[in-house]
Amino acid sequence: MYGTIARFRVKEGVDKEEFKRKMDEFDSSEILGWIADYIYQTDADSDVFYLVAIFKDKESYQTNADDPKQHERYLVFRSFLADDPEWNDGLIVSATGPGSR
Repeated sequence: MYGTIARFRVKEGVDKEEFKRKMDEFDSSEILGWIADYIYQTDADSDVFYLVAIFKDKESYQTNADDPKQHERYLVFRSFLADDPEWNDGLIVSATGPGSR
């Protein structure tokens, strides 16, 4: 498996429920090789979030990254943010729990 972890901050005053609704709309997208994504809101600062996106493999991840439809989804995502996210791509070397394989 392969994926990314992104740290980002939403703009001050963003309606976080609207942000969540927009992000949940992406779940209906058909993305080859996409397994799951999770967005965490930190306890320490409610404007700071982490996104974890999981793909079958690096090729699937890169194909999605190069897709113009993904760029459209990114622009919606980015419209809520104070600045560009900090992306950390990499190979998932360990996964445990139900459904992790």
